[in-house]
Amino acid sequence: MTALLATPEATLEWGRELAQSLESGAVIALCGHLGAGKTQATKGIVAGLESEASVTSPTFTLVHEYVDGRLPIYHFDFYRMERPEEVLSVGWDDFLDEPGVVIVEWADLFADLLPPQTRWFRFESLPTGERRVMETPPAA
Repeated sequence: MTALLATPEATLEWGRELAQSLESGAVIALCGHLGAGKTQATKGIVAGLESEASVTSPTFTLVHEYVDGRLPIYHFDFYRMERPEEVLSVGWDDFLDEPGVVIVEWADLFADLLPPQTRWFRFESLPTGERRVMETPPAA
């Protein structure tokens, strides 16, 4: 799956559409440089799962929980993590066992921590100002 997203609104819509296919236990890995659209896509996924939460990147808190929608959502950001032990110390494995959806920004930093069924998406900013998002194989 590859999509060209011309605007931030298109990125939101992409996330909303993805959300329609998500079920409890889904893990979504979002990769790409700063400003590539990961958090914007997460906003769309959260809205698509019928949550009215105000979504921000959990860069300094590691995880945000949104529990008012169709499924609980656990939104992680690995950007500031330096070691896998830091991720594990917040109960990472417990979140993976919870009924709901796990979304991870900067997932490629600790790819080994994500389960095999994870869906991986890479975001790129293009010179045209568009964003390209591609579903990719698991990070190695």
